[in-house]
Amino acid sequence: MDVKFNNRDPVYLQIIRYFKEKIAIGELEPGEEIPSRRELANRMNVNPNTAQRAYKEMEEQGLIYTERNHPSKITTDTKTLGKVREELIIEAVNTFATSVGSIKVPVEELLDLVRAKYTAHVDKGD
Repeated sequence: MDVKFNNRDPVYLQIIRYFKEKIAIGELEPGEEIPSRRELANRMNVNPNTAQRAYKEMEEQGLIYTERNHPSKITTDTKTLGKVREELIIEAVNTFATSVGSIKVPVEELLDLVRAKYTAHVDKGD
């Protein structure tokens, strides 16, 4: 679990984002078991309470579920899983739009630039 934590956002939110990204790209499958809270804390070198808070929030969001005396698992609810990807895309687009909005670039020019950069990025395998 390779996570580079930033100093801006709470660590538990960054853990949640990590899981959302892994779900969105298919590295975490519906119904897949995830590490215990203590194991996650050890792997990510974070406080166990931070891991607990991240798991609690993910359970509240419906991203994971935990049955009594069993490991936590990724949800199998396709609607919830679909929203994860959409949420990440919208977040990225909002950040991008906020960043370039003040430059007042015509939309078509902007779309051409985005298309070219995105294609180059995907072709490189990043």
